[in-house]
Amino acid sequence: MAVEELLNINENERRSVTILGSTGSVGTSTIDLILRSPDRFSVDTLTGNSNVALLAEQAIGVNAKMAVIADETRYDDLKSALSGTDIEVAAGRTALIEAATRPSDWVMASIVGAAGLAPTLEAVRRGAIVGLANKECLVSAGEFFCREVAAARARLIPVDSEHSAIYQVFDFDRPERVERIVLTASGGPFRERSLDTLKEVTPAQAVAHPNWDMGAKISVDSATMMNKGLEYIEAFHLFPVTSDQIDILVHPQSVIHSMVEYVDASVLAQLGTPDMRTPIAFALAWPDRMEAPSPRLKLEDIQTLTFEAPDPVRFPAIRLTREALDIGGSAPTVLNAANEIAVGLFLQSKLSFLDIAYVVEETMGQIPKSTLGSLDDVYAIDTEARRVAGEIAAKHAL
Repeated sequence: MAVEELLNINENERRSVTILGSTGSVGTSTIDLILRSPDRFSVDTLTGNSNVALLAEQAIGVNAKMAVIADETRYDDLKSALSGTDIEVAAGRTALIEAATRPSDWVMASIVGAAGLAPTLEAVRRGAIVGLANKECLVSAGEFFCREVAAARARLIPVDSEHSAIYQVFDFDRPERVERIVLTASGGPFRERSLDTLKEVTPAQAVAHPNWDMGAKISVDSATMMNKGLEYIEAFHLFPVTSDQIDILVHPQSVIHSMVEYVDASVLAQLGTPDMRTPIAFALAWPDRMEAPSPRLKLEDIQTLTFEAPDPVRFPAIRLTREALDIGGSAPTVLNAANEIAVGLFLQSKLSFLDIAYVVEETMGQIPKSTLGSLDDVYAIDTEARRVAGEIAAKHAL
């Protein structure tokens, strides 16, 4: 169903939903919201990576039509878990991509990493409304992906709290009136630690985000501020602004989720408690709004909001992402792939925290820029970058 048709649906009709990555943190929050508003949504398909028990529980809970497990070896387990129901079962990468082609109105794209590229692209190509939580679509394949969105007249609704905040206060009808957008960042758990002590940071410490409940990889990205750098690249593709019009500001309280400054010096901001169900609810109900159980914001209790510029020495990831966007082409793809390898090794205690950025920078320096004209081009560069990053990391292994 085209976006224009969907917007004309009677408000009493239920919106059909597919969740790509329902067993992750964003997916489980989306399920929570759907369960709280069963009269507004019906679920077509849920997909998960390998957590059969949770996927089956979710599929039964929302009465999904289909459940897909990416790990082919878990097909029999999922089939068994859903025996006695009418829920269809499938497994494997091809089934994952086919799930995105099913005729739901709205698709949550929350598969983490490069694995989410192909299924999200299929949802876009059929003109769906896509709640975008997968960073790789815009970081690794930004120019190519945006061309596909425009060609299919699909609609991207950002799910990241920062991009959702900007989306809600950005004047798309008159973008020339926007002077800049400001992405806010918590600064992660190490904002005030000395650079010397960061050498000894453990995975457990890096994953302990002070404000948000996120997965391990995203939490580490927040600690290095690579997450904010990736969001900088995403913002460039999501909004009609230049790279020079995007700023990053550390805001430890995570109350102001981002801001848009206009030519008359007005600054519009979206505020809320740090709960991912708020931006998910905005995307899920768009262009309407729905109730969400997120804690209500009480500024009288918070009292103080503080801001500071990110430390470029402590957070070299921001510089690297700016350089990647300036280079263009395949450079952001290389950056993202190298970061995934480095973070994975850090989480296995095989690489130091400070070496994450080093591996990314060295990988970017060794792989020349190329043009990305297809998804195959993206995968080829991604694979090469991962190989190079692995070799560089091996020389600095703990």
